[in-house]
Amino acid sequence: MIHFLNLIRWQNLIMIIAVQCLIKYALLVPFKTTFGVFTALTDFEFFVLVLATTCIAAAGYIINDISDIDTDKINKPEKLIINKHISEKVGFNLFIAFNILGVGAGFFLANSISKPGYFVLFVITSAILYLYSTALKQIAVVGNVVVSIIVALSIFIVGIFELLPIMTELNQSAQKAFLEIVRDYAIFAFLINLIRELIKDIEDIDGDYNAGIETLPVVIGRERANNIAFIVSLIPIGAIIYYLVQYMFKQQLMVGYFLLFVLGPLIYVSIKLFNAEKKSHYSHLSFILKLIMLSGMLSMILYQYVLK
Repeated sequence: MIHFLNLIRWQNLIMIIAVQCLIKYALLVPFKTTFGVFTALTDFEFFVLVLATTCIAAAGYIINDISDIDTDKINKPEKLIINKHISEKVGFNLFIAFNILGVGAGFFLANSISKPGYFVLFVITSAILYLYSTALKQIAVVGNVVVSIIVALSIFIVGIFELLPIMTELNQSAQKAFLEIVRDYAIFAFLINLIRELIKDIEDIDGDYNAGIETLPVVIGRERANNIAFIVSLIPIGAIIYYLVQYMFKQQLMVGYFLLFVLGPLIYVSIKLFNAEKKSHYSHLSFILKLIMLSGMLSMILYQYVLK
């Protein structure tokens, strides 16, 4: 069982579930009375959305591990699961099963809220994850951007399903305002994940080179890739500072939280990128970025105290 849970990256799936729940129950539902924000999904329908998202994500992790068998033997042999604990055939069957369940749940949900066209989001996401694992990840930068877009979509999709279906002329202002907040969190997730993907590529350069995968560090070298990762790491720092000054400068609680739990750690990552050389250095920075992603998303809880 533990090998199956590791195969589907249970920690990442829990984070997806937690973030989607934060969006609905910490960012949207509490503001129905004060701001007139309405959500379209019942609790059961929201559960179906979470189920569809996590199943498709799990399928993506499985096909990624199947495609990475050769590189993982070099980069992280201690974490190898496919063909060591779970056969490739069983893994592929699990990939198909999770995709069917995820896309099927998406089909049910889209029709349940009378928005059948929304179903295409789940089909496209499933297809892109397969293409990423089998082809796109072998193209420098393209793979990094694609998987980061998927991460952002797992956040923004809650806004799409909760706010857009019941948007009217009367509540349009509130619905759009909160959709923009969800969008901003999705952009934050995209940027943090992009930096993390670049760092992971630098960490895995040896295995990728031997497998013939043309990631950015393989193509231009570790040092240049390191410099690009540093430059990209400055973008969310600048964006967060702008956001706090532009929208939250009067909210000391929010400003203090972001300075301590988001901006501070991001600056730490940028500085450490200068001196990073060993595989363990990049692994450490990747872990810190995951914590930054989590702390950034937990800030949604604070909106109940700063928006009154």
